Amino acid sequence: MADELILIVEDNEKNRRLARDVLQVKGYRVVDADSAEAGLACVAEQKPDLILMDIHLPGMNGIEALKKLRADPATATIPVLAFTASVMPQDRSEIMAAGFDGFVAKPISLKEFFGTIATVLAKGPA
Repeated sequence: MADELILIVEDNEKNRRLARDVLQVKGYRVVDADSAEAGLACVAEQKPDLILMDIHLPGMNGIEALKKLRADPATATIPVLAFTASVMPQDRSEIMAAGFDGFVAKPISLKEFFGTIATVLAKGPA
């Protein structure tokens, strides 16, 4: 466990840095991107084991990026967690209906954050 490569796609630098720092402390390797477009390019180069995808991003949003990932056979099975402050039940339903493998609310609860990541990584590719 740990040592897996996790891609964080998040436009807010503070949120991106916090997630990166806590993941690295737990032994995960981390790369990050500040937009969906940069994230998709990073996926093509790095082939992460898991992606944390913000929903509200400049340009392409996280749901659109997920559709592109799922449409490409090379990336279709990479687990993607929604990483978002949109936590109302309707938001969560819409996000999960889009095909995300799970949901991590911001601000993060470390126990929930690491539990969700460990569970999804243990399942392996979708």
